[in-house]
Amino acid sequence: MSDEAPRVELTPTAADLVRRLRAAHGPLMFHQSGGCCDGSAPMCYPAGEFRTGGSDVRLASLVVEGVAEPVGFWMSRSQFDVWSHTRLIVDVVEGRGSGFSLEAPEGVRFLIRSRLVGT
Repeated sequence: MSDEAPRVELTPTAADLVRRLRAAHGPLMFHQSGGCCDGSAPMCYPAGEFRTGGSDVRLASLVVEGVAEPVGFWMSRSQFDVWSHTRLIVDVVEGRGSGFSLEAPEGVRFLIRSRLVGT
């Protein structure tokens, strides 16, 4: 993947939601779900609430205008092996997800859109 192309990016709508969630909950992190809790949706948690370890890969430190610190974006290593040539675009859609992500009470949910990128 090219150095110029971010591995993970936020749509403007997702960035707005991240700013609101940061104001309400403090520093944030994402973990790309691997199939449980709302399929393969990106889950947003207070930073450090979802424990990551050696089986996880940090794909990005998302810089969001108006948010003091970068927002980490994690994925399991085995899932990364499958998605390694994909750019993940975090978006927001209406409807409540079935997971434990912070946006659930807002009546919206984060969703991944993807784009295949060259090696």
